[in-house]
Amino acid sequence: MLNNNTICAIATAPGGAIGIIRISGPMAINIADRIFRPVGSTLSLSERKAYTLAFGNIVNANNDVVDEVLVSIFRAPHSYTGENSVEISCHGSAYVLQQVMLLLTENGCSPAGPGEFTQRAFLNGKMDLSQAEAVADLISSTNKATHDMAMSQLKGHFSNELADLRAHLLKLTSLLELELDFSDHEELEFADRSELYTLANDIHKRLLSLARSFEVGNALKNGIPVAIVGNTNVGKSTLLNHLLHEEKAIVSDVHGTTRDFIEDTTIINGIQFRFVDTAGIRKTDDVIENIGIERTYQKMQEAKIVLWLIDKQPSDSEIEDIKTRVAGKKLIIVRNKMDLTNSSLNNSSSAKPTIQNSTFNIQNTSSVDISAKYGTNISKLEQLIVEAANIPQLSESDIVITSVRHYSALLHADESLQRVIDSMNLGLSGDLLAEDLRMVIDYLAEITGEERITPQETLQNIFTHFCVGK
Repeated sequence: MLNNNTICAIATAPGGAIGIIRISGPMAINIADRIFRPVGSTLSLSERKAYTLAFGNIVNANNDVVDEVLVSIFRAPHSYTGENSVEISCHGSAYVLQQVMLLLTENGCSPAGPGEFTQRAFLNGKMDLSQAEAVADLISSTNKATHDMAMSQLKGHFSNELADLRAHLLKLTSLLELELDFSDHEELEFADRSELYTLANDIHKRLLSLARSFEVGNALKNGIPVAIVGNTNVGKSTLLNHLLHEEKAIVSDVHGTTRDFIEDTTIINGIQFRFVDTAGIRKTDDVIENIGIERTYQKMQEAKIVLWLIDKQPSDSEIEDIKTRVAGKKLIIVRNKMDLTNSSLNNSSSAKPTIQNSTFNIQNTSSVDISAKYGTNISKLEQLIVEAANIPQLSESDIVITSVRHYSALLHADESLQRVIDSMNLGLSGDLLAEDLRMVIDYLAEITGEERITPQETLQNIFTHFCVGK
């Protein structure tokens, strides 16, 4: 339920030069008036027009000036929340912001709960539930791809697609419901079955396309998982530090230094990757190290891309083991310590064993020579990683699903729609078709937070579009 109280909150992160306090609710402008004194004007905030700025001072009960501020005024319903709203731009001092918040609460404001401004926007019909979720995604976006996906959803591209699907489904459901009202005339069919079948298959394809976009959306939002694997002491931790551009992992000549995985994210070419440095793979009697090796295999299973770091020719058994574990994934064979090959010209004892320039007959594989020690060819490796991610170019207008909740609802909607198609193939009655179509509409409504379809809505659709005997 929507509260009618007036709420306030600090809307900016601490530490900046400017701090903004937002107020929303029926008494927002009146409460701000109680602590604001305009400069160069006699007009109170209540007397000013919407979308105007007022310069003045925030004062306490003793008329002492707390801060010089700019106040923005928004009147219902033309505001973010759909309510009367005020934004007070103060200096960024934490003390000043807390003093202004204290004055507002003393004059009738309640501190806002987490997300309460956007919740009010949703409850007041300023945005649907999927758009409200996009606000959080936009705030947390870390690169162009996640920004574009959030903006697309916030602008209602996904909502409009669902609304179009819902309108088509509602039309057919209404026709099927109308047939039930004339059930004593079995020969009557208001809903053309061939049209229904064609439309159901078309919507089925659209739902599947939306659901399939979740793999890309989820990867871009949470980071594409990349596992760095290999034997002990081949340079995995050094490589991780280069890819992250920081000393994240401990580097040592001692075998088995990394006994658990180390994970962090970085952005390459505008795409977020989640790199995991794993424990070195080798036979050992160390119980703790063996646990780390098992976690290495687990991270390989979870990864979309695997970087197999080697510094010598792997054995046939090692190749077969990798083949089994990276089936269906993109594998990049990273031949490390190329600097030793160069130094062998002067010091043959330091030369590494030759690694055959092959992909070891493993599918979806590319390879590169690097020196993790000196950072040689790291940029080439990064390019291979981007290519292996195979992320399509996205624009702000593309619809990409990033929410598990949306993905689940789309799958359930498609399951119900598939039952409609199967029922038509079997020649089942219209009441069964109508029930499954209603379930499709209800699952789509879950995404946007709309009410489930009601008999009144069905009747309204019938009388609006299908005039039976006037």
